[in-house]
Amino acid sequence: MAKTRNTRSKTKIKHPLLKRITNIATKVFLYFLLVSVFWVIVLRFINPPITLLMVLRNIERKADGKPFKTEKKWVKFEDMSDNMKRAAVSAEDQLFLKHIGFDMKAIEKAFASNAKGKKVKGGSTISQQTAKNVFLWPGRSWIRKGFEAYFTLLIELFWSKERILEVYLNVIEMGDGIYGAEAAAQEYYGKSCKNLSKNQAALIASCFPNPRRWTPKNATPYIRHRQYLILRNMKRLGPLDF
Repeated sequence: MAKTRNTRSKTKIKHPLLKRITNIATKVFLYFLLVSVFWVIVLRFINPPITLLMVLRNIERKADGKPFKTEKKWVKFEDMSDNMKRAAVSAEDQLFLKHIGFDMKAIEKAFASNAKGKKVKGGSTISQQTAKNVFLWPGRSWIRKGFEAYFTLLIELFWSKERILEVYLNVIEMGDGIYGAEAAAQEYYGKSCKNLSKNQAALIASCFPNPRRWTPKNATPYIRHRQYLILRNMKRLGPLDF
């Protein structure tokens, strides 16, 4: 009998603790949902002033003894060159207007390549990259990937495709301390991004995978080949039908 009473006492102690942990976890989850949805809706109408990547890049610059540098200027979607929009889609996500945030064929290819131990490139859509750039931190962990998928679904739900591409082309890293199409156009060609030619836009987009390593100012044969492929894709893609 004594042993039975001790077992019941331990059960009574465990249950309130488990219930308390469950309640806290539920509240945290609900708060996260509310805050994240509110955050996404707000940024549908308000341009993000800065991203975590910009902050981290400046911390890296300071650690290397360099001054802070964040060259950026927001440009409205309608004021952007159609060439820059088409170059970005042709380079990074040709199914951008057709999918709901994820390119399933690219994901399947990534899993297959990962299983073989190969490095995968270009698997993320423009929507995924926008979610990562605006709401998250750089990295390749499964936790960050999970948050990336969540925020990708949210922006696909609450933003238009125009808004996703507008934000993407205004916050993406396009050089050392250079963010967005306008800053890139001014840095590399001394003109506004609304006046970029097809060749210029394609050359900027060709450096997207590693903009701190590659630059339109000193394009390597590899980058020139990427530019050629992007120009070919732009011709095949035609006008963007939003």
